[in-house]
Amino acid sequence: MTMLFEPAIHFQQVRFSVNDKTILKSITGSFPKGKVTTLVGPSGAGKTTLLKMCNGLLSPTEGSILIDDQSITTYEPTTLRKHVGIALQAAPMIKGTVFDNLALPLVLQGKKLSQHDAIQYLLDVGLDASFLSRDSNELSGGQRQKVSIARTLINQSSILLLDEITSALDRQSSQDIEALIVTLNKKYDVTIIWITHNLQQALTIGHYTWVMMDGELIETGESSLLKAPTNPRVAEFVQGVNV
Repeated sequence: MTMLFEPAIHFQQVRFSVNDKTILKSITGSFPKGKVTTLVGPSGAGKTTLLKMCNGLLSPTEGSILIDDQSITTYEPTTLRKHVGIALQAAPMIKGTVFDNLALPLVLQGKKLSQHDAIQYLLDVGLDASFLSRDSNELSGGQRQKVSIARTLINQSSILLLDEITSALDRQSSQDIEALIVTLNKKYDVTIIWITHNLQQALTIGHYTWVMMDGELIETGESSLLKAPTNPRVAEFVQGVNV
């Protein structure tokens, strides 16, 4: 990928190993600030490992990671995870109401969430005020994801990491989440890094795409690369997929 943008996150020769097994192999690349970058590749490619490194849940065995041109090691963990939010496929909720879940990030900081702000965050993700008093256990998969994303927004994260957040949803719920991500990117200028197995989703929602295989970054560029990959391994990967 040609460096014609300001990087939000930069990986420089990042390697990660566990018990002598190499998971990531010398990853070098940047995620553009204010854009949506999709991460695609077969299972076991190292995508989730890489994503967890973006907010310090894992640390490189070798190499360096810069967040907004600052070494990730210089951030306090709580500051880093406020700056770089993450939403997971399972969209974990604590017991209680939707309001309890939305308030959690501020409670952990010794602060309070106002009812007015809570309603605004719900509206931002396409849910109305009636959801505030709903039991989190009663939410559908799509609603849980929307609440999870709203909860991340409360931290006013400038970077949002998404790990397969639509893979367990029905088509309509997936489309709702896709539209939400596009809106949040435009409205808040949030940098989004999104792991997806849906190549059509990667092509239509992503500005840029990283293709990973066997712990390596194989090809990067504008998401249109999925239509005409220059790397033979990538071409084989997308072969037969209607993108």
